[in-house]
Amino acid sequence: MEDLQQQLGVRFTDDGLLTRAFVHRSFIHEHPERSGIRESNERLEFLGDAVLNFLTASWLYERFPERTEGELTHLRAALVKTKTLAGFSRELDLSRHIKISRGEDTPIARNRSALLADVFEALLGAIFLDQGLDAVRAFVSPFLERHIEAVLNGTAEIDYRTKLQEQAQSIFNYTPTYRMVAVAGPDHEREFTMEVLINDERYGVGVGLSKQSAAQAAAKAALTRIQEPDESPADMR
Repeated sequence: MEDLQQQLGVRFTDDGLLTRAFVHRSFIHEHPERSGIRESNERLEFLGDAVLNFLTASWLYERFPERTEGELTHLRAALVKTKTLAGFSRELDLSRHIKISRGEDTPIARNRSALLADVFEALLGAIFLDQGLDAVRAFVSPFLERHIEAVLNGTAEIDYRTKLQEQAQSIFNYTPTYRMVAVAGPDHEREFTMEVLINDERYGVGVGLSKQSAAQAAAKAALTRIQEPDESPADMR
């Protein structure tokens, strides 16, 4: 989990908490004798859900002093719903760390939105127990800040990466992979270029001011190409 801690920017005092955040209950049932892993992530998920709801409400209260209680409730629901949290997990590529039973361990199962949302909440619960509330706030606030604009603009529902993943698995039986191909511009104004591949074929290229937005643009381009099959992936090379 060393690489994951570096990626998250969180150094755990108790590595066991981080490990437990990724243990699905099916893994416990399949490996009851596994040393050191005796509990699934469900209790951490319960705790993380409560912490996330509180921090999101607090963040919205400070961020939008002019909004009514009803408006804030609507915004919070959009920020903490399953689809949104699953998107946060995909940004961090958390699915590859999940411990799940062999019978359920498929690319489709690992990328279920419900599973990914649960893991994100369990991770927040683990950070809370290990580092405290301020550490969770520091970790989750950038996600809220990035996503709130999509919510306000009415584009939060358009998650091209999720849509592409569903179509790619259904049509090609492959999960899309993303690769950064270029970075340009000064440090304060970076521009990223990402490509998306399906079975090692490039299906889309996107440019954005963050890796996430560039990947979304690449996924959108790939969806267009799949829906317009006259132009083959090879034409993009």
